[in-house]
Amino acid sequence: MQMAVRQPRPLSPLREHVRDTFWFAPLGGLLGAGVLDRICAGADRTLVGTLREGREFGRIEALIRFAEQAGGVVNTIGSAVLTLTGVVFSISLVALQMASGQWSQRIVRLYVRDRIAKATFAAFLATFAFTLLAQFRYEDGMRARTVHTVPFVTSAVSLVLVAASLVLFIAYVNSTMMFLRISHVVDRISQEAGRLLTLPTRPYRAREGAGQLGALLGTEVYRGPAGVLRDVHVARVCRVARRHGVVVHLLPRIGDFLVPGTRIVALHAEHGAAGGAGRRVDTARVGRACNRALSTGVERTFHQDLAFGLRQLVDVALRALSPAVNDPTTAVQCLDRVQQFLAEAGTRPLGLLLYGDRAGAVRLVQDLPTWRDLVRLGFVEIRNVAPGNPQVTRRMRAALEDLVGMVPEERRGPLREQLSLLEQAVERKTDDTRVREFALTADRQGIG
Repeated sequence: MQMAVRQPRPLSPLREHVRDTFWFAPLGGLLGAGVLDRICAGADRTLVGTLREGREFGRIEALIRFAEQAGGVVNTIGSAVLTLTGVVFSISLVALQMASGQWSQRIVRLYVRDRIAKATFAAFLATFAFTLLAQFRYEDGMRARTVHTVPFVTSAVSLVLVAASLVLFIAYVNSTMMFLRISHVVDRISQEAGRLLTLPTRPYRAREGAGQLGALLGTEVYRGPAGVLRDVHVARVCRVARRHGVVVHLLPRIGDFLVPGTRIVALHAEHGAAGGAGRRVDTARVGRACNRALSTGVERTFHQDLAFGLRQLVDVALRALSPAVNDPTTAVQCLDRVQQFLAEAGTRPLGLLLYGDRAGAVRLVQDLPTWRDLVRLGFVEIRNVAPGNPQVTRRMRAALEDLVGMVPEERRGPLREQLSLLEQAVERKTDDTRVREFALTADRQGIG
């Protein structure tokens, strides 16, 4: 067991919903366009009113000429932007569908959560809505001495919105092209996965022996909707456990699929309590509180899910090695990132994660993937389909040998096991000694 660590920030269901949907930013752009239109209309009235009070009719006439010239541009923008929006995003969705079919369905999540795509869509719709509203501000035959408002500010803002939309369009095209490059996709997945390994933790001063679980008081089952366990509200569970004087052991891991009736927590007496003697613990009440502290969803997220990034990398590699795709170079790129992830995880405490209260007493015990689990996840499935691709077997051997030299001695066993299994898989594939030697020669580039 490991030392108690700082409690992580709880997952916000609302924030995740906003990030995982594509309607919030465009709706905000439309509402923002309406608000901006009212502000610009007020500014136009104030500007003309100030000039009229100063009897500066020459400047009002200049504003009218500018607004009339800009009016044609605004009218053109109104029809062109909506057409451009439909064409651009239709083509993008087709390209994304092709990419997800070739690599993995889970990369769609990267696009849905991409801020540039959302900002571009929101800017396009805001520009369309603003220019549509702006057309009602233009009047025929405006005269400097009789006009009360000139859409000067509205016209200027319309042009600024067009310029901003063009800049975002360039950024969006670049971002979309990146999503079509597997190296960029693999790098994004690796960054998200590695962020969990680099989060700072601050150890608590746990009491001696606090990591040992006391007597089992009972278990509670899950009573919420079926879904993937995405988060546990650590602070809430610790408060409940401290109030009832128990230690809560969360049985499922983050990323497990829960159905009603699944055992989710085991309640233990505090360490040092003799056989759970003392006040009676209302296990049902603790169980209900733990149920409320769990957050489930339709798919896994990177929040607290240590193995999710590795799972995606392996999925992409397996799709690349399928007969339909037959792209071993992509599998090699995935192995590059698998090695990077395992090298960073090789010195990280794994297994059981302990969270404590303010007094330092352990209140929540959470299961993490073990080192052996991560090694198997990273290599087993790829190894099963790799023997016919010497480029992949050579890269895998190089990764395993490099990792053996990077991790502590007590963690080298699973790596040596994978090396042995890789050799056996290649030997079963071919009887030719020269072919086996070539396929089992470590090469960080696969085959040059």
